[in-house]
Amino acid sequence: MKSYISAISSYLPNDILDNEELSKQFPDWSVEKIFDKTGISSRHIAGLNETCSDMAVSACENLFNENAISKAEIDCLLLCTQSPDYKLPTTACLVQNRLNLPISCAALDFNLGCSGYVYGLSLAKGLIESGQAKNILLVTSELYSKYIADGDKSVRTLFGDAATATLISGKNSDFDSIGPFVFGTDGSGADNLIVPHGGNKFPIDANSSVEYEDASGNVRSPKDLYMNGGEIFTFTLNSVPKSFNDLLIKAGYEKDDIDYVIFHQANKFMLEQLRKKCKISKDKFLTSYEFFGNTVSSTIPLGLKTAIDQNQFKSGDKIMLIGFGVGYSWAGTVINW
Repeated sequence: MKSYISAISSYLPNDILDNEELSKQFPDWSVEKIFDKTGISSRHIAGLNETCSDMAVSACENLFNENAISKAEIDCLLLCTQSPDYKLPTTACLVQNRLNLPISCAALDFNLGCSGYVYGLSLAKGLIESGQAKNILLVTSELYSKYIADGDKSVRTLFGDAATATLISGKNSDFDSIGPFVFGTDGSGADNLIVPHGGNKFPIDANSSVEYEDASGNVRSPKDLYMNGGEIFTFTLNSVPKSFNDLLIKAGYEKDDIDYVIFHQANKFMLEQLRKKCKISKDKFLTSYEFFGNTVSSTIPLGLKTAIDQNQFKSGDKIMLIGFGVGYSWAGTVINW
């Protein structure tokens, strides 16, 4: 039994934060400056009372409706998120119940960010090819906006919210449609992309909401998202090109064998530097960040969905996927369409 991607759908919140609105709040950053630095025109932002499970359920319902998929066939739900509804119970259990999936369905959360979709593909492949599941819902649902301070333009200009749902199924075949994989972890960089307060190490207290201003004029508190952009950029340029080459070697491919490449959609500047360093031609390098922003674990499946909607893929295409970011964590794979 081999695994393959059967269908992908998505959900985007109704509220949109565009560069015009950001420029009104931060007059020193014009609409043109924001776009030039990030390549992002707008991002979808979850509603005040919208949760991870709300977005996940909407993405899954879209998947079922758009592809005539029976819920009774789903035997495993994998939910990647860093913004769960509760510390416990597991958000995947809530989604299973709200979707009316069979109670024989396995369900679990896994906490990863920008590498999460590729890790999820690996988990799904292992479950299917070891005979533990036949039809897996791989869901990403991220609401980083809930962690971002209104006065922190460094991250408000970058991040958006989104959920995706991917059906991964098994078929009797000798041909691998997903894999191989490469992985990497360097926890020494954990403090460079972090929400400091809110976990057991630093529970929310009176100090958690005390705001401070950094050297660039960004205002945040310890309960808000902090990103050291320079360190993240250095980590990315060091790890991703090596993973790109390692994956080619592991898969037994030459660079020209790859038809398309979809990296985690961090921002325009970072992706262009990676494209040049990896020597990937523009026609093979797919981007989708302009109207979504950085949606963390949802960026790669949104990129796949965008390309599918534009009829870019044909049967037999080899598509390389690489996710990288918070953790530090990174992962790559090749899927055969």
